[in-house]
Amino acid sequence: MQSEPETVCNVAISFDRCKITSVTCSCGNKDIFYCAHVVALSLYRIRKPEQVKLHLPISETLFQMNRDQLQKFVQYLITVHHTEVLPTAQKLADEILSQNSEINQVHGAPDPTAGASIDDENCWHLDEEQVQEQVKLFLSQGGYHGSGKQLNLLFAKVREMLKMRDSNGARMLTLITEQFMADPRLSLWRQQGTTMTDKYRQLWDELGALWMCIVLNPHCKLEQKASWLKQLKKWNSVDVCPWEDGNHGNELPNLTNALPQGANANQENMGQCKSLEYQHLPAHKFLEEGESYLTLAVEVALIGLGQQRIMPDGLYAQEKVCRNEEQLISKLQEIELDDTLVKIFRKQAVFLLEAGPYSGLGEVVHRESVPMHTFAKYLFTSLLPHDAELAYKTALRAMRLLVLESTAPSGDMSRPHHIASVVPNRYPRWFTLSHIESQQCELASTMLTAAKGDVRRLETVLESIQKNIHSSSHIFKLAQDAFKIATLMDSLPDITLLKVSLELGLQVFL
Repeated sequence: MQSEPETVCNVAISFDRCKITSVTCSCGNKDIFYCAHVVALSLYRIRKPEQVKLHLPISETLFQMNRDQLQKFVQYLITVHHTEVLPTAQKLADEILSQNSEINQVHGAPDPTAGASIDDENCWHLDEEQVQEQVKLFLSQGGYHGSGKQLNLLFAKVREMLKMRDSNGARMLTLITEQFMADPRLSLWRQQGTTMTDKYRQLWDELGALWMCIVLNPHCKLEQKASWLKQLKKWNSVDVCPWEDGNHGNELPNLTNALPQGANANQENMGQCKSLEYQHLPAHKFLEEGESYLTLAVEVALIGLGQQRIMPDGLYAQEKVCRNEEQLISKLQEIELDDTLVKIFRKQAVFLLEAGPYSGLGEVVHRESVPMHTFAKYLFTSLLPHDAELAYKTALRAMRLLVLESTAPSGDMSRPHHIASVVPNRYPRWFTLSHIESQQCELASTMLTAAKGDVRRLETVLESIQKNIHSSSHIFKLAQDAFKIATLMDSLPDITLLKVSLELGLQVFL
């Protein structure tokens, strides 16, 4: 193929304390990222610094010239660029010769080559106008022509900036958010009472996740956080700002296959994950000896998963609760548990069982608190080889599903950190209830399988199933599971499990 003809471009790059603060190029290409010519010149400057002559600021050079040299300098400059600078030169000359002009009231003159003061703010060049234009263009395409992919690439760029602690990350995300807020479709959907598309809601989710990364950044200053809080409140007050659940309508959606069901839900994703090797990197300046970034990350994840939180109102927000929990657990499942991490698991399991109302595994939880079945199943399988008693205690505590009960336990009011569960006179709209009940069933089945051969634990698990599971179809499934486990070909039938199967089967018919 015939190559493009070679062109010569004039490129100017301004630096300030090892940062590129502005760029211009005669190629005329407009994009969020630097053109190839700017990149080429930057690499040339980095690789061959001796080939780029270093000049003093132009003000210093002019200071060294006498009057004749200054006049010659100005006249040659005007001659070379007379069509561009002659009108400006004549205007400036007139102002300088006028004693009362504004220019003569200012001491000295500006010097673009001198750089900023050491105390002045400095940041990488970001073409804000181009960011706004690109996002506006992608949004106007409505998800077609790969616009969603392009927006995700922009989000990835913001994540990269945040990782490098580049202050442009927050600036760029602000520009992106402003264009999202200005999208005319928002007011249209609001007026019609219709929901936005799934792809568009996912983009808003990513937007929110990035803002969380920014405001939780431990390295940012308090005045920055205050500024972002003010801006976020301003956006939140706009009428067209989407709700968290993304659903302005009151219609009851069809939830058939809305979420993956049963034990293979992540495959009472994983297949696509690359096998990663996680290592303990020492975390200096932390209080306890032996802690690493890995142990801290795992502990924070366990704390977050175990927090008591009220189920949100909308369908989309409820689906997101389940999806986010499962995604975080799938990440944790990639980590091989060693003795150090097992200690973290035991510590957090005990803490969550004994904690007060902020724990989803505490003795008393709110009736509409998000169930802990999925998280407890992960804790159970992780703790079982190391501390079976704690594993069962955690899983049994998590079996409850108070939203389906007509009355809820009042709690031990002699313990001040416990609160009574309030049972309102309404039945909450849990759109994901079928998925939650299937996860409860999976947790119970996992305990039945592990308890084979242990009469005491099988009886305890049976009591928990009879108390907490309200769906006859799931009780029947557990009866089938118990029968299969009890009659495996490589061992004698487990009489206790067969009794469990029989009792559960009879319960279906009662």
